[in-house]
Amino acid sequence: MEEKNEIIGVCGLICSGCDIFEASKNPEIAQKIADWFKKERNTDVKLEDICCLGCKGDRTKHWSADCWILQCCVDKKGLEFCSECEEFPCDKLVEWAKGSERYKEALNRLKEMKN
Repeated sequence: MEEKNEIIGVCGLICSGCDIFEASKNPEIAQKIADWFKKERNTDVKLEDICCLGCKGDRTKHWSADCWILQCCVDKKGLEFCSECEEFPCDKLVEWAKGSERYKEALNRLKEMKN
């Protein structure tokens, strides 16, 4: 299921398809993200801060190092993916998946991994 060069986060999102993940290697994408934050959130974001190496990468270079899913799965339970948890899928993860189509796909990906 996992394609070559595809990095899957603990939550089931495909990290390698994320703009912030790609921004780590592509300054044009990083600039677009910084411009979006300035326009939409009136927030200045440094280009060097727009990077993420995925959940299994360096946490100091993780866009959401304080992600509740990452903290629960990896820090608290020592798992590689949420699908390995006895409580999978927990209510919080199901609620999170309702937030966007990408999150729903991520949860479905984890369900496939569980089987």
